[in-house]
Amino acid sequence: MAGGQERILRGRIRSVQATKKITRAMELIAASRIVKAQQRVAAAVPYSDQITEVVKDLAAAGTSQSPLLAGRAVKTTAYVVITADRGLCGGYNAGVQRAAEGEIKKDVLGGSDYTVIAIGRKAEGYFRFRGYKIDRTFSGFSDSPSYADAKQIGEYVVEQFLAGNIDRVELVYTRFISAGSQEVVQRPLVPLEREAVQGGDGKGLDADGTPADFEFEPDPGTILDTLLPRYIEARIYAALLNAAASEHAFRQRAMKSATDNAEELIKTLSRIMNRARQDSITTEIMEIVGGAEALGGDSKKVRLVELAPLVDAASTPSTGH
Repeated sequence: MAGGQERILRGRIRSVQATKKITRAMELIAASRIVKAQQRVAAAVPYSDQITEVVKDLAAAGTSQSPLLAGRAVKTTAYVVITADRGLCGGYNAGVQRAAEGEIKKDVLGGSDYTVIAIGRKAEGYFRFRGYKIDRTFSGFSDSPSYADAKQIGEYVVEQFLAGNIDRVELVYTRFISAGSQEVVQRPLVPLEREAVQGGDGKGLDADGTPADFEFEPDPGTILDTLLPRYIEARIYAALLNAAASEHAFRQRAMKSATDNAEELIKTLSRIMNRARQDSITTEIMEIVGGAEALGGDSKKVRLVELAPLVDAASTPSTGH
């Protein structure tokens, strides 16, 4: 019985050791990808900041009648939910899904409609399984998004907004703060907030620091109308990069925790196996000792049986003639 238990424990230990190797490798891979993802986030900041300043200056220099700036009565809200294509990243996907689900329930209770634009297979599976309305899905690039992916999403969002199918678009994703800190955020995407495109002076500065006058061709309003979709794509791209970096950070922590748990489980199983081995050895020793004692008792009985006739003969008196 003990021997069979020992074999079972050895098999479990080998299985946990194999799992530990996998989780350790995934931890190292995620740790290396965090650095690259963080660099991509930092590299995208100058472009995002510059296009924001250009949009502000154009808005200050002229007026735009673009529907992307004009708000309207909100009947349908589209939630662009950015999650991962794969699991094994702790609570990363669950946090974004719960945040979006909470906003959807508020809309339903408020009497307005909604739709979901799912980015990542986990978002698609979550909302489809629960019966939520999914308008469009995008997947296959969650851990390494490109600007082309953001452009595809941005074009679809703008198309749906201009067609009147949706009246507001909200981004729900995980913002990357540092390798040890990320937070789920919700950001309005369309229509653009007036505050985001106001505040510029519409002028640059000459070498001596005085305001410079620019002539726009075509007019600033036309340029702004052309640039606004690019601005939306830039914001989506920044959100995708933040989400990718957050995914790697979550996965690195989750795999480290799994590796540590595997080590603890191996230690626990090893102690149980050693205890089982000791019990097995003790049982075998007791069996050997018991057998030896049993054999020793039988030999004494045999000796006593052999000596019994001699004792009887010695104790019997002899008769003389």
